[in-house]
Amino acid sequence: MTKREYDPWVVLGTLLLGMFVMAVGSTSVNTAVPAISDDIGATFDQLLWVINIYTLVLAVLVITAGRLGDLYGPKRLFIVGLTVFTAASVACGLAQSPTQLIAARFVQAIGGALVSPQSLSMISKVFPPEKRGAALGVWGATAGAAVAIGPSLGGLIVSAWGWRWIFLVNVPICLFAVILAAVVIPSLGEVRKRRLDLLGSALATAALFLITYGLIEGKTHDWGPVWGPVTIPMVIGLGLVALAAFVHVERGRQDREPLLPLVILRNRNFSLMAAVTITLVGGVGAMLLLLSIYLQSALSLSAVAAGLIMAIAPAVSIAVAPVSGRLTDKVGGKPVLLVGLVLFAAGLLSIVVAAQAHTDWWNLLPGLVLVGVAMGVTFAPPLVIAMHDIDPAVAGAASGTLNTIRQFGATIGAAAVGALAQSQLASSLRDSAAGQADVLAPPLRDPFLDAMHRAADGGLRVGRGDLAIDVPPGLPETSVDALRAAAQSAFETGMASAVRATFLLPAGLLVLSIVLMTFVRRAASAPEPLPAQPSAVR
Repeated sequence: MTKREYDPWVVLGTLLLGMFVMAVGSTSVNTAVPAISDDIGATFDQLLWVINIYTLVLAVLVITAGRLGDLYGPKRLFIVGLTVFTAASVACGLAQSPTQLIAARFVQAIGGALVSPQSLSMISKVFPPEKRGAALGVWGATAGAAVAIGPSLGGLIVSAWGWRWIFLVNVPICLFAVILAAVVIPSLGEVRKRRLDLLGSALATAALFLITYGLIEGKTHDWGPVWGPVTIPMVIGLGLVALAAFVHVERGRQDREPLLPLVILRNRNFSLMAAVTITLVGGVGAMLLLLSIYLQSALSLSAVAAGLIMAIAPAVSIAVAPVSGRLTDKVGGKPVLLVGLVLFAAGLLSIVVAAQAHTDWWNLLPGLVLVGVAMGVTFAPPLVIAMHDIDPAVAGAASGTLNTIRQFGATIGAAAVGALAQSQLASSLRDSAAGQADVLAPPLRDPFLDAMHRAADGGLRVGRGDLAIDVPPGLPETSVDALRAAAQSAFETGMASAVRATFLLPAGLLVLSIVLMTFVRRAASAPEPLPAQPSAVR
């Protein structure tokens, strides 16, 4: 049978279509939460699991899915994953109870995990080294567009047709993507009978589940008991034990198609970029979470307004990412990534300076634009550097590893910033309350300080800073207004101060990324893309 010619840019377009639908579908679910609660009676904990189950399953399965792509072909896994995602989207749209919806989201995440690592694997196989940067830049622009468009598009769909169409709208697009993939994507690499490392997959799944679950649920359970005497630290610790067992098992079966070929991790640039990915993704996630807290709690903006303001950065990255990718092809990934990290630092500094209480949101605009440019610049280079010297035969495992690391970076960043912001808020609210109490009349000071101390002890809240204050009876209306105004001012000032201090976390991660970049060595010649094989999936 003759080899079939293929256009790598058409292949890329097909991959991006599948990725875009999944990314938009994932980010738009948040906007449908109130409507879901009203329609099927979901509790707050159930709503959290509607969102978190997707993140959890994706983080757990993506490394195994990447290796499955190596063993059975990335085209096959891409089509199977899209098909599963499509069927699960129908189930989500037809769900009649929270339990049904959570179960359907679980299956939907399995489809997403099967698809996620295949795109990077196929890009590394169908594009020659000198064009991969441009391809990954377009990929980054598409990811940025999905992040920017998802919440707003979700809000429009919910308003016009209801929350069920958040999921049902995926169906025709995904079916088209399945047909297109079967026609235009070549079967890549050698076709022979292979076996999956079942023990390694079981250990990796257990380790990733326990660690990710602990990080996601830690704040909900105050990092204490979660099931009887079992605590969150115990869950994470057990996950680390399973991870150590996984590494031990994998070291002993490197000659028998392991789940994780250790030759990937022995590549210095790949390991360095894996570390940079954790710090960079964790830093970006921490920064965006802090911005959300600041805009809603310190500036008292609505969730919709905060979302639109935060979309500025990913919107800017859409225009920058393709340019960054082409530049990476010309001059290499290291200098481009270093420039991106410097721009990130400048944007972060600008946001910290502008993030004051009683200010206008547009003072954040220069920093958001700089961060958006940095996001676009820093997307392609780490992937190009990491995948440059990777053997195409293990590209799926490498892609799955990077995708898993990205998921962990975001999860760790969110967990760390939540804990740090919580501790900063407790002290900053007390300080701001002490300053505001001095300007109040003596009868008002005690109820004011009591209210602020309750707010400090009650935990971090995202939303408008309205505080419940016990107003002494018989006070004139002007004194009541003064008391509430002082409380609101103290809350906004304390929240702004806590957010600015917590920005030290993403700043520290950014510095660590720059330090790691100094150890990156100049890449050698990369393996050429694999030829197309006779199609195994019709």
